[in-house]
Amino acid sequence: MGSREEELVVRAIATGDPADYEGLIRAHQSDVRNWLRHLTGDAAQADDLAQETFIRAWERLYTITDAGKFKAWVMKIAYNIFLQSRRRQGREARLADALGREHLAGESHGIPSPDAGLPDLPRMLAALTREERIAMVLCYAFGMSHREIAELTETPLGTVKSRIRRGAARIRDRFDIRSITHG
Repeated sequence: MGSREEELVVRAIATGDPADYEGLIRAHQSDVRNWLRHLTGDAAQADDLAQETFIRAWERLYTITDAGKFKAWVMKIAYNIFLQSRRRQGREARLADALGREHLAGESHGIPSPDAGLPDLPRMLAALTREERIAMVLCYAFGMSHREIAELTETPLGTVKSRIRRGAARIRDRFDIRSITHG
């Protein structure tokens, strides 16, 4: 690609115009998607991650040190985004496990459980506000204390406790889950 690629990168940086960036996307989207499909084994997830890759690359285009090596640069971004998604999936699995244990604990107290089990974690987390979601994930997926969460997020301790309490209540009410507590 050499000089044409360099020209596209330099022009996109200079103008800040997304239309100038489109040529770079067209030139490399197939490679990025195929790379991510190979890594994920899931075409839909790979497409989502590719979109995230090109957005992140656009936001950080000004940091590229060698305009002629855009492909290598964007492929590295794709790989980092893939790794981030894997870490996020691990955190979500831990949170689902923690919420599932709480749900099963509720069952042992005579509370009926839905036939299908717990609703999927993304739907449960989507029901929360951003602040509630952050507090709940830190609490349940990472096992952090309320005080640790307050320090990490630079939020008053009472606010953290309220967010976790409201988030747990919202999930219980919306998904008919009777027991979500922090031990």
